[in-house]
Amino acid sequence: MFNIELKNVAKSYGENEVLHDINLSIEQGSFTAIVGRSGCGKSTLLRIIAKLEEASRGELAFSGEEAKEPKIRVMFQDDRLIPWKSVLHNINLGAVNKEVAKESLEKVGLIEKKSDWPDQLSGGQKQRIALARALASNPDILLFDEPLGALDALTRIEMQNLIEGLWEQQKFTSLLVTHDVTEAVRLADRVIVIDKGVIQLDQEIDLPRPRVRDEKFTHYEKKILDQILGG
Repeated sequence: MFNIELKNVAKSYGENEVLHDINLSIEQGSFTAIVGRSGCGKSTLLRIIAKLEEASRGELAFSGEEAKEPKIRVMFQDDRLIPWKSVLHNINLGAVNKEVAKESLEKVGLIEKKSDWPDQLSGGQKQRIALARALASNPDILLFDEPLGALDALTRIEMQNLIEGLWEQQKFTSLLVTHDVTEAVRLADRVIVIDKGVIQLDQEIDLPRPRVRDEKFTHYEKKILDQILGG
């Protein structure tokens, strides 16, 4: 298990600095959400943590286990399945062997689809397969970059329940980037609001699980939305 530490992290594209001196510590096994307007820098921050991009300055570090790099996986909005490989072969790309791939497929409730092709699946099923592929490698850190944004409302709720249940079982460190404040409060124990490349709010979500949209839930929603809309 690993903590994620960012110290004075900034990112520029030419003369445009999209992240400004981000200082952030994410505890191992936690579930954190990052929200904000489009273009605020939240996906850029996630890509830096995923090591898909390098920070222009500052430091990214992982602490918790000596002499070991964390195993990081990313789940994107598009499923990124390989169309000419079966469901099981897609998952096996991230697994140690086929048995592990099958176990991962069972976790997302689609073992009966193991021989199907990706174009035979619905959008929600494809995202379940993408989640199974990420889990097959037994990640230390699982990053979610708007993975549910293209799904219909009911499928989105089903996926939220699935992600929450698997996180509770496996306790990988989770970081979710989303535009959906309700989704952030529903899943995360901490919601971070980024605006214009700066952390504007770092809000702990003190709610029991499973969560219901009661008065305290809507209180957190309103506080976070007020910060985004007023930023």
